[in-house]
Amino acid sequence: MTGLNRDLNRERKRIQMSAANSAAVKKGDDKVETQSLKELLLGNARSYGIFFALVVVIIVFQILTGGRLLNPNNVVALFQQNAYVLIAAIGMLMVIIATHIDLSVGSVVAFIGGIGALAMKNWGLNWFLAIVLMIVIGLAIGAWHGFWVAYVGVPGFVTTLGGMLIFRGLATVVAGESIPVSDPTFRAISKDYLPNVLGFWGDFSSNAIIVGVVAIVLVIWMQLHKRNNAIKNGLPVQPMSFVVLKLVIAVAAIAYVTYLLACSGNATQGGIPIVMLIIGVLIGVYWFALNRTVYGRNVYAVGGNRKAAILSGIDTKATDFKIFLNMGFLTSIAAVITLSRLASATAQTGMEFEMDAIAACFIGGTAVTGGIGTIPGAMVGALIMGVLNQGLSIMGVDAAWVKTIKGLVVIAAVAYDLVSKRKKG
Repeated sequence: MTGLNRDLNRERKRIQMSAANSAAVKKGDDKVETQSLKELLLGNARSYGIFFALVVVIIVFQILTGGRLLNPNNVVALFQQNAYVLIAAIGMLMVIIATHIDLSVGSVVAFIGGIGALAMKNWGLNWFLAIVLMIVIGLAIGAWHGFWVAYVGVPGFVTTLGGMLIFRGLATVVAGESIPVSDPTFRAISKDYLPNVLGFWGDFSSNAIIVGVVAIVLVIWMQLHKRNNAIKNGLPVQPMSFVVLKLVIAVAAIAYVTYLLACSGNATQGGIPIVMLIIGVLIGVYWFALNRTVYGRNVYAVGGNRKAAILSGIDTKATDFKIFLNMGFLTSIAAVITLSRLASATAQTGMEFEMDAIAACFIGGTAVTGGIGTIPGAMVGALIMGVLNQGLSIMGVDAAWVKTIKGLVVIAAVAYDLVSKRKKG
């Protein structure tokens, strides 16, 4: 009986302490630890540094191009011409986080594009069925790579190096001669805009303005919601002044991009290009998958410590297989957009696409050793690569120098990451 009373008293004390803690949390900011500005900047130096680097690169090329870089139609062209980097970087991010690499992206884009063009030109498939076929082939190639990496144990570098040679060879067989694509609907994917259902408001696209306003409201809500959740759970929070500063910068950036998009196009169409919608949907879906699902947690766990992931019960083989399956899917989407933009398939399409995607991930803060990386970071890295491509193209810089500059940027980004880790260590 004494033992029972002791247990009851212990449980009563535990409940009282829990209630007291909950009450303390509910009292508000004065009971919640607030991070100092120094802690915020040092703790997020890499993340904020990436955005700062993007702004600097844009300003530099805006000056060097005589103000042409941020011409509304050039901004749209930036997304249309570099969509392959943004899309492939999403898949490459997951691959690198899991300590793998994929060297076959460009070759697979060429092969899938060749099949798609052949299907529309010679097999009588309409544009929709051709896209379905291209996606199915992309998934099959992803499964092929995933099988060798996950279940046979061949390193991703070797598997995709073989894939690079195999599919470049098959692309030569399929599209040894240029295969033109004339379907206007298919070609519209990469060069047209979403229809302005509400028309134009003066000289501005209505859909661009509406999407911009929604984006601003969403960003404000997400930041405030995140801070309130931290307060409720008794976690350290950012000072309200710092949150407001971030929101002012974010709102200003979104408003300016909205203005540029709203001014873009021609007399009949403009605003948000179809390509941007595709990219936005993919970013949203994969951000959710990596941050809010078991699959995403498994990807980070496998990349962070594979042995610990195995001991914790994670099926690392299935995770690796799914990663390459997703890579195949995203590569097929990149192939669709690339074929639509070029309007023809050749065996040389997609040269060095994988290098641009890998570079975007490393510039965006993805760790060379795996386990660390974010989709926003990879997208900023991809935009930096895109601005380099666009800016140097406007300036008429020779392709050889473009490659040289991009290579130096990648080395600098990785070196910065390694030096930062050493200092923290």
